[in-house]
Amino acid sequence: MALSSSVGFVFVPNSPLIQQTAAVRRKVRAVAATVTAMSSSKSLYIVMEVLIAVSSVVGNVMVVWAVRINRSLRDTTFCFIVSLALADIAVGALVIPLAITISIGLQTHFYSCLLFACTVLVLTQSSILALLAIAVDRYLRVKIPMSYKRVVTARRAGVAVLLCWLVSFVVGLTPMFGWNNLQQLRLNGSADLVVTCEFETVISMDYMVYFNFFGWVLPPLLLMLGIYAEIFYMIHRQLNKKVISSHSDPRRYFGKELKLAKSLALVLFLFAVSWLPLHILNCITLFCPGCPSTPSLIYVAILLSHANSAVNPVVYAFRINKFRSAFRKIWTTYVLCHDPVGRLPQRGSQRSRSKETRLRQNDDDDDV
Repeated sequence: MALSSSVGFVFVPNSPLIQQTAAVRRKVRAVAATVTAMSSSKSLYIVMEVLIAVSSVVGNVMVVWAVRINRSLRDTTFCFIVSLALADIAVGALVIPLAITISIGLQTHFYSCLLFACTVLVLTQSSILALLAIAVDRYLRVKIPMSYKRVVTARRAGVAVLLCWLVSFVVGLTPMFGWNNLQQLRLNGSADLVVTCEFETVISMDYMVYFNFFGWVLPPLLLMLGIYAEIFYMIHRQLNKKVISSHSDPRRYFGKELKLAKSLALVLFLFAVSWLPLHILNCITLFCPGCPSTPSLIYVAILLSHANSAVNPVVYAFRINKFRSAFRKIWTTYVLCHDPVGRLPQRGSQRSRSKETRLRQNDDDDDV
């Protein structure tokens, strides 16, 4: 039904113009709601990143500090743990702040963005290789307990750490030497090389899936899985029989090795759980380009990968007695500034206990 106004205008409620206007309004409201949801999710993401960064730096600094003040933690395994902690400190102090910066749409030069992405790859690879070195070290400790200290020396452990970092730099910096998306951007007409810095903008998914994941992430993880399975098998076999060993109590020795192996295997499990989702999303991006991507899911995967840098100190504190004691000492002595009574023994008592300390040194080195 048409209604005439005093100026001759006819208002038709169901006209196409009114329907189009209502549809536009609904779309605007939907877009506004989406933008609001994205803003709130991005704010939550930034808050979580800040918490993870602080926890990662503080926790892993305490790991390095604990090894520094506790002489019994200065064996080859904990040398590799320190290497892992240094990589996690770099994630909290460097990678996460840069990730927060680019999450707000930072415009930067292509190679600046590429360098940041490669930094993430270097640190991730160093963590994987440190975990692999730890697994090999524990395997040798169980396989050759009588000659372990002669074979695995501090010098060789240091060389292994340097080799791990060297390989990590080679693998992580490979995109800087040409395996990146620069050519694709030029084909799309980007001549000034100023881009919105995102990981997928500069890093080739071919590199991430075929070279990084299938070549340098998945094989070490599978190898470590086999090594820990063999470690548990050997320990259980040794615990079920009498072992001729240089240690006074072989069952006590292998029991402690089993406990430490479980703790380090838990570190490996958490690493896999934290990083595999992001690599799986990369595989989906490469093999299914038309599949829809959910920003919130990507944020969760990124947070998981970064959170791995903060969980290792928690595992050490709850699972390894040496670290728990060292953390407690750091907290009471250096944070609360409580000087324990009797911390500095008298000269005579120190001399009288020196022989006993030397006799107990080997057994104390095995405590976990």
